[in-house]
Parts: sequence; C-alpha cells; structure tokens
Amino acid sequence: MVESTKTNDKHASETPKLSSSERWKNFLGIFRYVLQYKLPFVGGVIFLLLSTGISLLFPYVASMLADSAVGTSGTATEVGANLSINDIGLGLVAILVLQGIFSYMRIILFAKVSERTMGDIRKDLYGKLITLDLYFFEKRRVGELTSRITADVTQLQGVISVTLAEFFRQVATLLVGILIIFYTSPRLTLIMLSTFPVGVIAAIFFGKYIRKLSRKTQDALATANVVVEETLQSIQVVKAFTNEWFEQKRYTSSINEVVAFALRAAHYRGLFVSFIISAVFGGIVLVLWQGALLVESEIMTIGELIRFMLYTFFIGASIGGIGNMYGTIQQALGASERINDILSEKSELELQETIEAQHINGNIEYRNVKFAYPTRQDIQVLKNLNLEIEKGQKVALVGASGAGKSTIIQLLLRLYEVSSGQIFVNNKEITAYNISSLRSNIGIVPQEVILFGGTIEENISYGKPTATKEEIRQAAQKANALDFIEQFPEGFETIVGERGVKLSGGQRQRIAIARAILKDPCILILDEATSSLDTHSEKLVQDALDKLMENRTTIIIAHRLATIRQVNCIYVIEQGEIIEKGTHFELSNKTDGKYQQLLKMQFQEV
Repeated sequence: MVESTKTNDKHASETPKLSSSERWKNFLGIFRYVLQYKLPFVGGVIFLLLSTGISLLFPYVASMLADSAVGTSGTATEVGANLSINDIGLGLVAILVLQGIFSYMRIILFAKVSERTMGDIRKDLYGKLITLDLYFFEKRRVGELTSRITADVTQLQGVISVTLAEFFRQVATLLVGILIIFYTSPRLTLIMLSTFPVGVIAAIFFGKYIRKLSRKTQDALATANVVVEETLQSIQVVKAFTNEWFEQKRYTSSINEVVAFALRAAHYRGLFVSFIISAVFGGIVLVLWQGALLVESEIMTIGELIRFMLYTFFIGASIGGIGNMYGTIQQALGASERINDILSEKSELELQETIEAQHINGNIEYRNVKFAYPTRQDIQVLKNLNLEIEKGQKVALVGASGAGKSTIIQLLLRLYEVSSGQIFVNNKEITAYNISSLRSNIGIVPQEVILFGGTIEENISYGKPTATKEEIRQAAQKANALDFIEQFPEGFETIVGERGVKLSGGQRQRIAIARAILKDPCILILDEATSSLDTHSEKLVQDALDKLMENRTTIIIAHRLATIRQVNCIYVIEQGEIIEKGTHFELSNKTDGKYQQLLKMQFQEV
C-alpha cells in the first residue's frame, strides 16, 4: 500500500520535461531576485574583474623577472627595461597583496547578494506555498515540498554565491589568457587551441546525462524527506505497531536510490573533468615540446616561454574549473525549474473577488450545490444540495462517515470551489467576497485540535494576533481554560509541545475554543468538539461551547446526537443529499426515519 501511494504521488507531482532553452530561461528568471541588490552585485563584478586582471598580470611580470635574470631580450623585458630584479620582485609581492584584497571584497559582496537573494526566494516560496489551494497539497507530500524550500534553494545558493562568480572569473581568465598567449606566440596558441573542439563536444555529451541524473537525485531526496516527515509526524503509530524496522527499511531504500543517482552523476562528472583535463594537459605537453624547440632555435626567449606556459596553465585550470562548474550549474538548472514550478502556481489570494466581508450577519444558503473532489472527479460527493441557515441559528449536520458533512463546511470556507450551484452569505455569492476576508468571519473548533509547538498564549492569540494579554486571558476564562493554565508553573508561557502533545485532549479543545472566542467570528463551525473526551472534560468543554455559540450562526457536525437536542434544525445527510430535516423532537418521533435509526443505534451502543 505504501509503495502504491508513493508511486501515485510521484506521478501526480511530475512536471512536463522542459527544453534546454526553457531550463535556462527558468534559471535566468531567478536573477530577478539578484537585481534587487544591484549595487553589491555590480561591486562584486568590479572586484571580480580586478581580481582576474591582477591575477593575469602575474605571469607577465614573472616572465620579466626570468628574462632579467638571464639577461635576454623579449617583449616583457623591453617593457620593464628600467626595472631591476628587486623592483620586479616587489611588483610581484604587490600583485599578491592586491589579489588578496580584491578577492576578499569579491567574496564578501557576492555573499551579501546571495544570502539576501536566497532569503527573498525562501520567503516568496513559503509565502506562495501557504496561499495555494488544497488541491495542490493533495498532489504533493509535505516532505517533497520541504525539500524544495531547503535542498533546492541551498543548491541555488551555492551556485549564485560561489559557482557563478568563479565561472565568470574562469571565463575571463580563459579569454584574456588566450589573447595574451596569441600575442606571445601565434604558432603555439594554435597548437593549444586545437584541443578546444574536443572539450565542447564532451561538454554537450556529458552535460545531458549530468543534468538528467542531477534532477533524479533531487527528486529521490525529496521522496526520502517524505518518509522522514511522515514517520516523525506519526511516531506514536509507528511505535504502537513496532514498525521501526519497516520505516527504517523505507528510508534506507529511498536513500540508496539517492546515493545511486548521485554516484552515477558523479561518475559522468568525473569522466567529463578527467577527459577535459587530459585533453588540456595533453595540449600543454605538446606546447612545451614545441616551445622548447623554439627556444633552442632562439625564436623565443626563455621568459616568453615561461610566460606562455604560465598563461597556458591558467587557461588549462580555467577549462578544468569550467568543466567542473558546468555540472554544478546543470544541477542548479533542475533546482530552479522545481522552484519556478511552485512560484508560478496560482495562489488562492489571486482570485478576482473585490468585496470585503466586513459585515456578515450569518445568513447562509446552499442552492443546488454539486461537488466532486478534484482528485476524484468520478465520485459525486454532494448532489443538488439545498440548505438554508438564518442569522443566529444553530443547525446540526448528521449522517454516516463519508456522507458529505465535512465537505459542506470546506465549501463554505472556500477550501474547494463548487462543481455547480451556488453558496450565498448575506445574500451574496461567496465567490464575490475577498477570500481572506470571508474566512476571517468564520471560526472553527475541530474534532482533532492541532496546536503549534509554542506557548499557550501564542496558540490562543492565533485567533487574533494583535490581541492584548488581557484579551487572551478573558478568552481563556470564557473557554474554561484559565484554571488549568494557571496551574502550570509557566502559566500562559507554558510550551505545549509538537502539535500540543503536552496537553490532554480536553485541554487542547479548550485552547481551541479560546482561540475561536478571541477571533469572535460571525459564523461558528463545531466539528464534534466533545466526541473523544471523558465526562468531566466534556462538561467543561460543552459549557465553554455554549458560551461561544451565543449570538452566532453555528453549524455543528455531530456524531453524538445527545449534544444537538437544542439546535434549531437538524439536517440528516446521506450520500451527499439531505434526506431529512427538522428539530430533534420532530425527527426522533418520525417513524422509520433515518435520524431515529441513528438514535437507536447510539442508544444500543450505550
């Protein structure tokens, strides 16, 4: 079952293969973030050019030193004819000092650009993720998305902070170096350049495989992260079923796949770099051989040969470095593609509603609503549903699991859009409202309360982040939570732990109720908030809920029918349709009615 799910998710999250030009377009699109920091970036480029220029000056001055030492004439010694050996030596020291200063400034400025750029990308990526609709998250798993915001962005950071600067420096070294050696000896330069076409062909051949394997490595790593995320979130279940060995086996299998792809990619990168280095240094051997013959024939001086060879070594190192960085850049292309996949998704907040839902009074109407989940279009969850709730009414939705009760609530919150039909709030279609404004008027107390890992105060204030400490305290008091909170040594500063594990079920429920009280919504949704509590906790929670429901339109998803005796109307739902409606008294006295059957079943269970 696990493998099947994994396969389905993998296929669901696949993106169409892009051409090489589209990959580069995606990668260059990331540079819109870099352009926000033009000054440090331009400064980094200037120091990069200065650093490259000063390093390229070193072989030239070194050749002057050699010719001066042996007393031969050449281009370099003619330029420095009035300089002594000591002057030239001090010049070399000055070059080294300047090289250190320029390199330091280059690294600092590019680091400033890359760190801030990656920070912006991470913030935009996270901001986009939390505003995407539920359908997006149904197609992907949390571990995969975590990998995108961590591993992929980190890979881009390495490229922008180090690799690209080095790539430009190596390219500049290569081009300027070729011009200098061509000026020194066209004949030897042509011999050396004869190895270049071999390198270009190798880059095209190896780059294709490196890029493909790098993407597979990142995808496999994302799958491994999914296993970790799922296991840690469900650690109690894992331990209860003593399935540590099974989860270890799943993770080991995923990591082995990551390692296999990474090693294959490293194999191609190694072959590529080795091939390039062998070709380049083979050319250097040939150049040395021919250069020695030219010196012997007195066509070149020893200083000119040293200069030529030093520049040749610079060029050879540049080609080797470019070859290695080419593989890294190919990996970054895959990372930028996956990041852009998310950034290009349409956010819920980009929908075209304009009306602010500031004065909702709580009138709700479902009119001929049909719905099927996007991932299960063939299954009709709601079928021509008609439902009306007046301001301040308390209504209950009852029915078997899978009848469509939760779906009705999800559509009201616009977590999904209706397939057909309309939902009205305040006699306006909910699609006309600003989606955030609409949800700000709706509060929910779920059956399974999820708390954040911070303090009790932080969890309560989630209902109203701008609330004062006194408002938070009053909300806790109304929710019957103040007594147990004050019993903790840290009071409201008590850390609740991951998902609220340090609190009991009843305590978590009352924190959720306090959060809803603080939000003060016009419409309240209760998803059977007392179903899993003991008698004492249930009474405290029910008292808190009674206070919360005062003067609000309330929709209760009910499993325990004893809790909904006093509501204004009960809707009995079966297979996506309302089959009965009325008060508890009316429905319980209806012969052979569905509600009466549910009552009898619960009575027998008791």
